[in-house]
Amino acid sequence: MGTVKLIFGLFVIVTAVFLGAELIPVYYANYQFQDVIKTEATLQTYTSKPEGDIQDSIFKKAQDLEIPVNKDQIKVQRHGNQGTGSLTIRAPYVVHVDFPGYPMDLHFDASTENKSPF
Repeated sequence: MGTVKLIFGLFVIVTAVFLGAELIPVYYANYQFQDVIKTEATLQTYTSKPEGDIQDSIFKKAQDLEIPVNKDQIKVQRHGNQGTGSLTIRAPYVVHVDFPGYPMDLHFDASTENKSPF
């Protein structure tokens, strides 16, 4: 009985390590991308940088992080006046993870809205 518990315990540990090796980098890249979007929204709310330039900047950073997002998927919208309005950025994307016998798609929606205090 002790051998069965040992084998089962080793199987659980190996499975956990494998799942962690596959999923942690994907979720960490999403965390970094979300941080990039929040920072960009915070900084660009108070500038006159056009929406297309903000979109280009975010797309370049997504490529650096190897995020599978197209430029068209990144939506940047300004509401109100420069410096007194708000800036909304959305970038939904899907990451395909291919587990043995169980492929799956992870859906992420990196988005933020920064409102001016004025």
